[in-house]
Amino acid sequence: MTVAIGLTVAFVMSIGALLYGLLFVVQPIEQAPNDAEAWAVLSPMLMTLAGGLIGVLAGNGLKDKPKDPPAP
Repeated sequence: MTVAIGLTVAFVMSIGALLYGLLFVVQPIEQAPNDAEAWAVLSPMLMTLAGGLIGVLAGNGLKDKPKDPPAP
């Protein structure tokens, strides 16, 4: 559960930072090479975080749950 919360916080903060940069920071008409590299690095990182979070959440959902005993 702690791992899932940590991954979720990192994922939400990364997405929030990207959206803030897109919406509230004045951008030039042409994309700078440094900005292109930042996006190139952030895209796989966010995909990895999303995949890890999905894996952790799916793993928790697949755990053996206590089964009801058969009715006599």
